[in-house]
Amino acid sequence: MTGSSLAQTTGTAITLGGKTIHTVGKLPAVGTSVKDVSLTGIDLKDNSLADYKGNYVIMNIFPSVNTGVCSKSVRKFNEDAAGLKNTTVLCISKDLPFAQKAFCGAEGIKNVVMLSDFRTDFGHSYGVQIADGPMKGLLSRAVIVVNPEGKIVYQQQVPEIGQEPDYAAALAAIK
Repeated sequence: MTGSSLAQTTGTAITLGGKTIHTVGKLPAVGTSVKDVSLTGIDLKDNSLADYKGNYVIMNIFPSVNTGVCSKSVRKFNEDAAGLKNTTVLCISKDLPFAQKAFCGAEGIKNVVMLSDFRTDFGHSYGVQIADGPMKGLLSRAVIVVNPEGKIVYQQQVPEIGQEPDYAAALAAIK
């Protein structure tokens, strides 16, 4: 079975402009413990998800900060995160840390942590790497909320790449 065929049977079907594509797997289920992986910060240092235990964590996962909906989700979570106590928003993409840093500087983004999956296996570990189609290799749009004990309390695989995540539902999982 080819990689794309395997993704069609084990991954999640989502759409890009109405055309079906697939992820390499499925999001971890609500109630499960978060898998610890390392991602690269804009300072090129490794950041472990375990570093954030003890806080609520919103993982805003997306293909690239250089697209309209992705940049909008980063700005929206940046605004909403400003008033949340004991909460960290991780914005995760395959973008290089240099691009993430430039985006944050240009947009005045200060309330989220930008992390890159450019040299890790986060996309595979969390089932969000796109397996086929023109965005193959990038991350799908998804949101995962983790409680201070490290358990997933909310997850959403956004069904259409061009659609925004359900911000209200993600934030409600914290309150």
